[in-house]
Amino acid sequence: MSMPEMEKLGWQQCDFIIVSGDAYVDHPSFGTAIIGRVLESKGYKVGIISQPNWRNTKDFKKLGRPYLGWLITAGNIDSMVNHYTAAKKKRSNDAYSPGGKSGLRPDRATLVYSQRCREAYKEPPIIIGGIEASLRRFAHYDYWDDKVRRSILIDAKADLLIYGMGENTILALADELRSRREGAQEATKLLGSSLQGLCYVAQDKTAFQEREDILFLPSYEEVKESKTAYAKAFQLQEREQNPYQGKTLVQQHQELFLVQNRPPLPMTTKEIDQVFALPFSRKAHPAYEKLGGVPALEEVEFSLTAQRGCFGGCSFCALTFHQGRIIQSRSDQSLLTEAQKMVTSPNFKGYIHDVGGPTANFRRQACKKQLKAGACRDRHCLFPKPCPNLEINHDEYLDLLRKLRKLEGVKKVFIRSGLRYDYLMADKKERRRRFLEEICQHHVSGQLKVAPEHASAKVLQYMGKPGIDVYDAFKKEYEEINKNLGKKQYLVPYLMSSHPGATIHEAIELAEKIRDWRYTPEQVQDFIPTPGSLSTCIYYTGIDPRTMEEVTVPRTQKDKALQRALLQFRKPENYDLVYQALCNAERKDLIGFGANKLIGPRKHQKAKKSKIESTVEKKNKVIRKKRRL
Repeated sequence: MSMPEMEKLGWQQCDFIIVSGDAYVDHPSFGTAIIGRVLESKGYKVGIISQPNWRNTKDFKKLGRPYLGWLITAGNIDSMVNHYTAAKKKRSNDAYSPGGKSGLRPDRATLVYSQRCREAYKEPPIIIGGIEASLRRFAHYDYWDDKVRRSILIDAKADLLIYGMGENTILALADELRSRREGAQEATKLLGSSLQGLCYVAQDKTAFQEREDILFLPSYEEVKESKTAYAKAFQLQEREQNPYQGKTLVQQHQELFLVQNRPPLPMTTKEIDQVFALPFSRKAHPAYEKLGGVPALEEVEFSLTAQRGCFGGCSFCALTFHQGRIIQSRSDQSLLTEAQKMVTSPNFKGYIHDVGGPTANFRRQACKKQLKAGACRDRHCLFPKPCPNLEINHDEYLDLLRKLRKLEGVKKVFIRSGLRYDYLMADKKERRRRFLEEICQHHVSGQLKVAPEHASAKVLQYMGKPGIDVYDAFKKEYEEINKNLGKKQYLVPYLMSSHPGATIHEAIELAEKIRDWRYTPEQVQDFIPTPGSLSTCIYYTGIDPRTMEEVTVPRTQKDKALQRALLQFRKPENYDLVYQALCNAERKDLIGFGANKLIGPRKHQKAKKSKIESTVEKKNKVIRKKRRL
């Protein structure tokens, strides 16, 4: 990360320099660390420039000119999501920065860093990657600008874009660049058309006209002008994200052509094990110690990533557009070895906080077909009902948990990733009960997090989630098992407000369900339209691209505030908003006394004065006192 560190290693020049929007944490939960260690394992010299001052090129020159190229990432989170809430308000902290301090990276970090790297040294090729680049690889709707933006590769004026989990792609690319040496920048033009997991920019379409594996998407100009074209483009993109059978996608941007090669092949268990066996220190760089460390490390320092990918297919999640729908799992031995390293840490207190991934209980591919043909193009594994070909088995995951909790020095092994309860409920009753009983007995720390998200059948349809009856059945079974075990353990359901399709009537339907659960959500997640998700496409276009039917979308901050308040109707500070929502929806039958009501009559509520009213009243009291004197 510095010249003194390079000199200590005897390096004259770095082969690659990674520029990242995150503080550097040498842990396999951080993309910069993985890519750096993977390249290092093959003999490449890798420099890291974390959170540089982007206002000039000084920090970008501190390690000198990279020999083979720049590798640029905004960090583990899209920089706009990192900076702004669903209400577009600036966040006050940043978990990926030293001491949680905000403001150490720019908005649209990938674009800004690319520009500064080009200004610092013009010759080395610029390769962008990470979640921000991956999910913005096509023309996309940007919630914060409230407009359709061009592909980030074109806006960044970079040479290549690596999307998805890029270990194998970056190694193949690095080897080609090294073999061509001085012609590295020219070589990127040749490499783009041959490697899976890459996007590149072509100057014309003559090279594509004769190829049968090419699919032209509606152009940037078309999707910018027509929401119908945008919805069609998204549906085509989603259908072709298949590493075995997907077509090469081309999207014209004026005189340029954005080209996405087929997604990268899923990594084998052996390959993933090799990545996690690399010599990660599992610590933040020592430079951050005096600044309070990096808060994001605390969540994952003693957690185990058991797999990648997700076949759950939630509409609001863009993970399948990044990691894919095919599960890629580590071996039990790899996880046990990592856990044994944890035990030796002086900070380890005997608790492994999580064993999972995007979904904890997805440990294998959904079916055998996925191993050769990839995920199905026009159907999902779990939605609207579990596919008949879905292979459901929790025994492997349970066996792994048993092995981990038997390790010397391990007191407890918890599950924080959350369980996909519809997948569990689709398992055979005997296996399901055995799994749940053991989970409740050994792996729940008082609360188990699951994600029904909503209660309205209409909204759940747009979310790609099962009906609420599946959650109710799971809840009943979970509570029954805990009662039999003599344990007081609770379910914490994640709930989302203001998702496309949710009007005030659907929000009231969810509030009634919360009332019946006798539950008060401490936090409610407002839907944020992030690039790459189906729900974001619906939010922008008002069209469900699966059916091309119109969808009602809550857009104003007032509508969102009313829906959010309904989900927390018991909070006194939400009374006025809930009252207004119920009146607007002509549901005054829910105002009053009794178990079936949401709130009491207004006359029984203590009037809450606004800050302005309180200030005015205080001033008036002072004036009256002065007059009396």
